[in-house]
Amino acid sequence: MRLIMGQSGAAAWCLGPMALLSVAGCAAVGGNKRVEQQGAEQRGHDGVVSDAAIAKGVFPIIIAHRGASGERPEHTLASYALGIEQGADFIEPDLVLTKDGVLVARHENEISETTDVVDHPEFASRRARKTIDGELKDGWFTEDFTLAELRTLRARERLPQLRQANTAYDGQFQIPTFDEILALAREESARRGRVIGVYPETKHPSYFTKIGLPHEGPLLAALAAYGHLDYAAPVFIQSFEVDNLKALRAKTKVRLIQLMSATGHPEDQPRLSYADMRTAEGLADVARYADGIGPDKKLVLRDDGTSTGLVAAAHAVGLKVHPWTFRRENYFLPARYRVGADPRGTGQLDREIEAFVLEGVDGFFTDNAREAAALRAVQARD
Repeated sequence: MRLIMGQSGAAAWCLGPMALLSVAGCAAVGGNKRVEQQGAEQRGHDGVVSDAAIAKGVFPIIIAHRGASGERPEHTLASYALGIEQGADFIEPDLVLTKDGVLVARHENEISETTDVVDHPEFASRRARKTIDGELKDGWFTEDFTLAELRTLRARERLPQLRQANTAYDGQFQIPTFDEILALAREESARRGRVIGVYPETKHPSYFTKIGLPHEGPLLAALAAYGHLDYAAPVFIQSFEVDNLKALRAKTKVRLIQLMSATGHPEDQPRLSYADMRTAEGLADVARYADGIGPDKKLVLRDDGTSTGLVAAAHAVGLKVHPWTFRRENYFLPARYRVGADPRGTGQLDREIEAFVLEGVDGFFTDNAREAAALRAVQARD
C-alpha cells in the first residue's frame, strides 16, 4: 500500500527527518453505537467471511497490513507472525522481484528506507537512479540484487520518527520470500486451528514486466504449490494497476482486488483516473475482471465522517470493499479520533474502525491487528 504523508485531515502534521511538528487542538469524540455481530464462528471453512455471513453482520476480515507493522519492522516474518498472533485473518505482503526472479516482500523495490543496504560498502556501486512509475528515485533496487545478496541485508523500521519503539528490532530480520510467507501462513493455520489467508500486492507490475521480471508466473506458481487455485482459496491478489489484474484473471480463479488511490490514475492506464473507476460505470467495468476494490479509506468515509456512498455502489455490482490503511497513531487519524497533540500518540483507532464497520465494509487493512481483533471481540459479545 502507498503511504501518503499528511493525509490525516485538516489539522495535519509535518513529518521531518529529525522531529515531528504538531498542530494542537486535536479533539476526542464520544462513542458511536455498536452493531450486532455474530462472531468468528460464522466464518467459512477457509477462514474467509462468506457472503451470507456478511449479510448477517459478521465482522469484516482483518488484514494485517505488512504484518503487525505498527509494532515490528514491516514485511518481516516477525511482523507477519505477530499479526497472526494478534488475530488477523490475512497477512499482506507487497511483492517485488529480485534479479534472479524471486518474489520478496518489500514496500518498494527501492530498499534504502527499509534495509541496512547503505551500511554495506560491498553494494555501494549498486546505487542507481531510476524512474519508477513516473517518479525519479535514487537508491538501491531489489531487481539489481540476487536473493542470496539480499539475504545479507537486514530490515529496518521505515517510520522511525513515528514508531521509535520499532527501531529496537532494526537489524534482526531478513527480507522474506513469498514462499516463506505462504509457509508461515500454512504452519500457523495448522497450529492455531484456523485458516490464515494471504493478500499479496503486485508492486509496480508494468515496470517489472518491462525489465523482464513479470509477477504473474512466479506468483501463480507459488500459490499453486500451496493449493491456492480458485475462488475458495484464502487469497486475494491486489494491484493499483489494471492490465496486471486482467492478465491474472485470464490465468487464475483466485480473487482479485483493484486498489484505488484518492487521486491520480493507474500507471498502466493514464487516461483512466481512479475517480472514473469509482463511478457506477467504472465500478461495473472493474467487476468484469476483479472481485473487489481496495480504496483509500477517505474514499469510503470523508474525514468529517460522512459517507461517500462507495460501499453501497460497489456492493450493487457485486464488489467487495477493503479500504486502507487503519493505524493507531494520531498522525494517521482524522481529527475527531485523535487524542492529544502528539502525532506519535495513540488515538481512537477502534472508533474509526467501528465507523467503517457500520458503513458495511467487507474487510480492512490495518497496521494494528490487535486493536481490530479486540473490537471484534467486544462486538461479538454485545
